[in-house]
Amino acid sequence: MASQRKGNNKARRGREERRFSVRGIRRDPPDIRKLAKALIGLAMAEAEREAQAQQAARQPEAEAASADTEVR
Repeated sequence: MASQRKGNNKARRGREERRFSVRGIRRDPPDIRKLAKALIGLAMAEAEREAQAQQAARQPEAEAASADTEVR
């Protein structure tokens, strides 16, 4: 039996909640691309959280409906 390697598991890392941090460095003019990336990342993370919450809310309803329409 082959031993399993611990460490760099990208599949699991993709499912984990990611944290974004932004540090302010005053520049003239501001770096619009970096600001846009940070804003888009925050919006995507929020949309994903909302979608997961909606899916979790629908799941018990779907299970109850499938139990009611059981075929005998």
